[in-house]
Amino acid sequence: MGLGMTMGAHLAPRARSFIEEADTVFVAASDPLVELWVQQMHDDVRSLQPYYAEGKSRNESYEQMVDAMLELVRAGRRVCGAFYGHPGVFACVPHRAIDRARSEGFDAVMEAAVSAEDCLYADLGIDPGTYGCQHYEASQFMMYRRKIDPTAFLVLWQVGVAGDSTLSRLGTGAAHRKILLEILSSDYPSDHLVTMYEAATLPLAPPRIESIPLNELVDADLGGQTTLVVPPSRPMELNPEVASRLKELEA
Repeated sequence: MGLGMTMGAHLAPRARSFIEEADTVFVAASDPLVELWVQQMHDDVRSLQPYYAEGKSRNESYEQMVDAMLELVRAGRRVCGAFYGHPGVFACVPHRAIDRARSEGFDAVMEAAVSAEDCLYADLGIDPGTYGCQHYEASQFMMYRRKIDPTAFLVLWQVGVAGDSTLSRLGTGAAHRKILLEILSSDYPSDHLVTMYEAATLPLAPPRIESIPLNELVDADLGGQTTLVVPPSRPMELNPEVASRLKELEA
């Protein structure tokens, strides 16, 4: 289940019931205070954060998290995994845990929750239906050939580790960002304003909303929670042929 992004504000009643009715709760939150808050709701809450380490492959960490949860499931315990944001959005551990549990004959469900994407639309005033949105994980965006539509929003997630092919770094630097900038420069001018966004995780903390010219991205302060939002750089282009055919159908 998901905790939402802002502590206490996004936890739905059904999600809270999963925590309260579980035998053991595993929690992965973006802020230590959020984990302390979850611990107040249950006597047996175990953090998944210790499985992360600098220089350790995140895939190895993810597998260890899944193993820890499944070990108790196999022992007959009712296990709840509490993940910040939405448990199915940029969170492979919940997906892997559910798939493995089901393959072994156990009941497993995922409960939807407020994600960083939901907060992004609200905080930045973006309606994805106006121009459309393209969402990519930053490293994947860099490593594979993608066709960018500069008439729509481009949202790059986990930009703080953009270009990390080892899956072991907690952050990348200027050399990696220069490559990302080169890719983006094919479709966006150097002075195009982009926004560094981080959703609020504590009730009294504001979200991070900081706009800079694209050419300043290399030296920008990008953390593990930073999302890069690139607005459209040119207007949408009408397809006259299709528009004409649709008008004929309406007539």
